[in-house]
Amino acid sequence: MSFEDLLKELQGQKMVQEDPDHVPLNELFDASFMRKHSSFNSFGEFVEKGNFQIETYADIGNIPDELFDRHISRETDFADWKSMLDQANAEYNGK
Repeated sequence: MSFEDLLKELQGQKMVQEDPDHVPLNELFDASFMRKHSSFNSFGEFVEKGNFQIETYADIGNIPDELFDRHISRETDFADWKSMLDQANAEYNGK
């Protein structure tokens, strides 16, 4: 790691890299998916409506399941996060 990279990391300015095993959330839950399964045009609008701060999968893990599942059940065609994520993965991989 270069000195510049270390300095950026220490200052909290280094970009958070997505987990290579996961598709970025904005790609997985693209506009087409969100319009098909909710009244929102983007995943960002959806999480903003629930007052959640989500940019990575880790952020989702920090939200109590009950709260996020309730928001999903109320605002989408899905009963919970797992079913929404499973469907998004199926549709993404089917492209």
